[in-house]
Amino acid sequence: MLSEFKAFILRGNVIDLAVGVIIGAAFGAIVKSLTDEIIMPVVGAIFGNIDFSARYIVLSGEVAPGTPLAAAREAGANVIGLGAFASVVINFVILAFIIFLMVRYVNKVTAQFAKPEEPAAPAGPTEIELLAEIRDALKK
Repeated sequence: MLSEFKAFILRGNVIDLAVGVIIGAAFGAIVKSLTDEIIMPVVGAIFGNIDFSARYIVLSGEVAPGTPLAAAREAGANVIGLGAFASVVINFVILAFIIFLMVRYVNKVTAQFAKPEEPAAPAGPTEIELLAEIRDALKK
């Protein structure tokens, strides 16, 4: 059983998958930071200095206006975190677009290397050589 596990782990696909997951997690953190620290503040500034991370809708419970989202949840209020959801949607769109670009590039490179080779010419005489032979035979 241990030797089967070792063979499974040392397969190229498992190692590639592990590397992909680790890089994906790191890249996800970069995109989250980009969204939270750069994109959302710019969007908030465009809409009148609104902090989207603190935007929420109270469904039930008493919450004073201007209460931060975390405090509203601690008070037991049932809230919908619109700003957090908007950040997650933007993260998803950015990641999906980058993955699309990467897959598109890989497919393009793979297609270049996978071009079918042209079939080799037949070993017999070419069409011009055959026509020349027919012409010579007719002259005789």
